[in-house]
Amino acid sequence: MSDNSNHSEADGYSDEGFWHKVKLFAKKAGMEVIDKALCLYYAAQRPDTPKWAKTVIFGALAYFIAPIDAIPDLTPVVGFSDDLGALAAALAMVSMYIDDSVKSQAAEKSAAWFD
Repeated sequence: MSDNSNHSEADGYSDEGFWHKVKLFAKKAGMEVIDKALCLYYAAQRPDTPKWAKTVIFGALAYFIAPIDAIPDLTPVVGFSDDLGALAAALAMVSMYIDDSVKSQAAEKSAAWFD
């Protein structure tokens, strides 16, 4: 399964928290935010993704699932702009680990919410 052994809930990230946030806010956050979050999530699951990249990914995902944001997620569209920025920055840093397989997994999962 995933190598989250180096990441505890104390780090602010948990698989349960991630999936809970995605399921609750997928439509409100929009496809772009969810697609980026899913790409990061699936890249972190790859055994060849190095620890430094997983640290970046889990940091961005922890920000995404944090109950307190710079801009509250309850505000439509604008509320997820800070999440999108954090996810986009992390994606840029770990883009070499976002391969076609990761993109395909993310697309399949997001299709369930947006198609």
